[in-house]
Amino acid sequence: MLKDQEVRVVGAMSGTSLDGVDAAEIVTDGHTISRFGDVAFLPYTDDQRGVLRAALGQWHDGDLGEVSELIETVHAQVLSQFPQADLIGFHGQTLAHDPQGLLGEPRTHQAGDGAVLAEVLGKPVVWDFRSADVQMGGEGAPLAPFYHFALAKKMKADAPIAILNLGGVGNLTWIDPSLPHPESDRALLAFDTGPANAPINDLMQARLGQAYDMDGTLAAKGDVDQGIIDAFLQHPYFFRMPPKSLDRDAFSALSDAVADLSNADAVATLTMACAASVGQAVRACPTPPASVYVTGGGRRNPTLMRMIAQCCDVPIAPIEDAGFDGDMLEAQAFAFLAVRVAKGLPTSAPGTTGVKAAIGGGTISRPSS
Repeated sequence: MLKDQEVRVVGAMSGTSLDGVDAAEIVTDGHTISRFGDVAFLPYTDDQRGVLRAALGQWHDGDLGEVSELIETVHAQVLSQFPQADLIGFHGQTLAHDPQGLLGEPRTHQAGDGAVLAEVLGKPVVWDFRSADVQMGGEGAPLAPFYHFALAKKMKADAPIAILNLGGVGNLTWIDPSLPHPESDRALLAFDTGPANAPINDLMQARLGQAYDMDGTLAAKGDVDQGIIDAFLQHPYFFRMPPKSLDRDAFSALSDAVADLSNADAVATLTMACAASVGQAVRACPTPPASVYVTGGGRRNPTLMRMIAQCCDVPIAPIEDAGFDGDMLEAQAFAFLAVRVAKGLPTSAPGTTGVKAAIGGGTISRPSS
């Protein structure tokens, strides 16, 4: 692809909250965003969600044929709705993430084969975005910050801002929009904040057979166990300097800690844990952001948003206040990154993943005919 050529690209994202597949189209040259296109969402069925949940924590050496086929089939169904796209960015489903090599060598595992999708859809597919970063000593996550930088430029921000994504795990990007490129020194600082929707969703499913706490209604009825929150904030993760990243189940002890609480108190405590970790993250920013714009499913939880505002000393707002789509931002990010991979541009940098130097990741698979 020519350096300055704009590309019509669609990105697909299936997050650790296991709600379904988001797909979103943008037009970009890999530096700026010209326009936003169509979007689509296909929720997982309860049975599909059960298959994925059972596979969490598994690596490539497990028997994951059913999981890979599920991921590829659902993504093909969603992505087939974008026949005009020239390129596809396919993230896959993260099952396990151990960039520090606590269980052996540093590695990360996203289920799903982009080469299969390239054949099915008849289009080039960029995938396996994280492996190269991990192999170069990075955390492999978060990867959306380079897109966040483009958004800050598009909204003409004139002071540092932060974008907070509340999916299964929370992550925050601090952005200095005065610098020219996302890989510029000190342009970005990004890291996972802590557990977000994942422990809440898991508890709601296990206890009540519900996928999530709609509108934060149950959390609003409960009382927070402050002792559990205080113990949670002593986790070693919060004493590590960013950039840093988490596996979905890195805080499984938190779910164990609320096991004896009532449904409402347990969900309230898990919700406050997310908010408290965000408060810690904002205080770790190089300078206080002028605003924190929230994306991901968590922004639709008024109880969680209220708790985050209590834990932070800066304005908190849904990213729609900046004119963007908080449901599709992660999918758009992988569309943007796909173009950067295709053009040989960096997709991560020391300030975003801790990788030693700005590098481009990703594999490009093209259909055989």
